[in-house]
Amino acid sequence: MMPAKRISHPLLRSCCLALLVASGLGCGAKVLQYPEDHERYLRIDRAVDSLREAYVKKDLSGMASLMVPMEQLERVQKEAQADFDAFQDIALNFTPERIMIDGDDIDVYVHWQGLWKKDPDDPGLRQRGHTRLQWVGTQSILLRGVQGDTPFGVRSRQAVTDSTPASKKK
Repeated sequence: MMPAKRISHPLLRSCCLALLVASGLGCGAKVLQYPEDHERYLRIDRAVDSLREAYVKKDLSGMASLMVPMEQLERVQKEAQADFDAFQDIALNFTPERIMIDGDDIDVYVHWQGLWKKDPDDPGLRQRGHTRLQWVGTQSILLRGVQGDTPFGVRSRQAVTDSTPASKKK
């Protein structure tokens, strides 16, 4: 059995110490390299969650406060109101997949899944999809568009699927 050797070379000892410090053993807190960008990402995340939360709570004015006044978004609000009228309980989850920022323009790609119930005994309508939430702003983040499979307006999509002819047995 060979005895363990001590590191005696001063340069080698200094390198080992530098590696320990660089690996974080000597550091107490992590400093953000781009604090302004970090704060903006947090504002974007809060805006996306606020939109989801307002929809789940059936708060149309809360949704509207997050939107730029545009015709497309007025349609989104009408579809959300139809959902509020048709369903007693709405559960919706957003999973952001990607955030792309170009100046003031922000695209947040989310995977969503939800459950819409007409009453407590209703098994509910399960839906899921992918949507692109288009936001604008740096300090104040506002929704300017929605593309893809939007979770808002499930009632109108349900009406379309309910009215399709089914195969009838004779």
